[in-house]
Amino acid sequence: MRKKKEYTNGEVTIVWEADKCIHSGICVKGLPNVFRPKVRPWVNIKGADTTALVNQVKRCPTGALSFI
Repeated sequence: MRKKKEYTNGEVTIVWEADKCIHSGICVKGLPNVFRPKVRPWVNIKGADTTALVNQVKRCPTGALSFI
């Protein structure tokens, strides 16, 4: 079963696919106000502006994080 979650701020939607995630921590280190693994929901889409969100998501090594 594929677990996929979407988080939107009205300008961009971040998509997280749990099955692809290797928990490298790159997202958390880059935007700790957005990506908070110990909080639910773990993505706080309002924690950064759209440009910062997109730039950080692009750094995901597995593609577990993407955006639309």
